[in-house]
Amino acid sequence: MNQLLAFRTRASNVLALQRHGALIALIALLVFGIVRYGDRFAGENLANLLADDAKFALVALGMTFVIMSGGIDLSVGSVALLGGVVAAQASGAGLVPAFGLAVLVGLALGSLNGVLIAKVRLEPFIVTLAALLGVRGLALYLSDKKAVVASGTGSFQDFGRWELLGLPVSAVFMFAAFLIGAAVLRYTAFGRTVLAVGGSEDAARLMGLPVARTKFVVYAMSGALAGLAGAFLAAQTGSVSTDTGIGWELSAIAAVVVGGTLLTGGVGSVMSTLVGVVLLQLIFNLIVFENSMGAIEISSFWESVIRGGFLLLVVLLQVKLSRRRASGGTAPA
Repeated sequence: MNQLLAFRTRASNVLALQRHGALIALIALLVFGIVRYGDRFAGENLANLLADDAKFALVALGMTFVIMSGGIDLSVGSVALLGGVVAAQASGAGLVPAFGLAVLVGLALGSLNGVLIAKVRLEPFIVTLAALLGVRGLALYLSDKKAVVASGTGSFQDFGRWELLGLPVSAVFMFAAFLIGAAVLRYTAFGRTVLAVGGSEDAARLMGLPVARTKFVVYAMSGALAGLAGAFLAAQTGSVSTDTGIGWELSAIAAVVVGGTLLTGGVGSVMSTLVGVVLLQLIFNLIVFENSMGAIEISSFWESVIRGGFLLLVVLLQVKLSRRRASGGTAPA
């Protein structure tokens, strides 16, 4: 009995670290930045950081639901590129038509992924990898392999300058999207079904849950959010380059996993994904500050090394937790 109690205590500590470790690290880095850099770090810098995080966070939000359902979506970076291209090309018609077109394009591509995965039952890795290549090719064709510059007239580029409640409107939109996502996961039947499907697809099907429909919806949602992220980028920067979206799928996966969502599905948190996004971007922001002070010199290429290191560390923690859970199921009563 004592051994079982000690095991459960250790497992509880590991689970708490997995769930709250990213938040603890984020708070620690924020305190470090404020103490070390003062006003240069706080205020406008953090506001700009949140505004820049918005597009990555939207992609990560969709990825969270996909991974919680036991899947993966490698196409989000290419879908974001295509969404940005069509939004920039339609920007002369105004903010709402441009954003709406980007979302519709992303929704259509995500729905195609969902049909192939949920109805035809192809492997998510293969389907979304094929979409990554095909959609990027389509985006390059539409852009004629050149950067697409948004129209300077109308309200499209004003989006990047708007503020609400003292924050860039893109950051406010990001927080609102994650609050809605968290509410959907926690309080709706759809959210509970996503976790059930990720935990055990066969068990969910035996319980009569709409497995195929749920899988279709998460991929459609991921595509729509990726398209919207591309529109955000086009509105904030005024253009979309041909290398937009490269590696975004890996950054999204890293943020989701760092936030505590299991790659095996069935366990996850929407708000923890937001913490993971902000944490990873904050690390790179601190690197820029350190380089500007001349204290250290870290090449921008190290960003990928750091992101990969974080991801590896968290995956190792997840593997350890999963093994402890498995052994706990056979522990004596």
